[in-house]
Amino acid sequence: MTSTEALEAEILRQTSERGIGKSICPSEVARALAPEEEAWRRLMGPVRAAAIRLAKAGQVEVLRKGKPVDPDAEIRGVIRLRKPAS
Repeated sequence: MTSTEALEAEILRQTSERGIGKSICPSEVARALAPEEEAWRRLMGPVRAAAIRLAKAGQVEVLRKGKPVDPDAEIRGVIRLRKPAS
């Protein structure tokens, strides 16, 4: 299993690389860490959890339908991640 630190580092790497105002899909993180066919799907839950931890720390924004969501609220459905503007 991929470590929490590796998940968070990959999220931060990809959001920084993409730049301010641009977002990534959590599946991009999972696919980067588990490139084998279908193996990345097992990482989706841990990637979402890592993204929420980072959002609570102010390091990323979690987006739903293009708008930031409160990381303390229940987040369901399709999300994207981006580097905060500030």
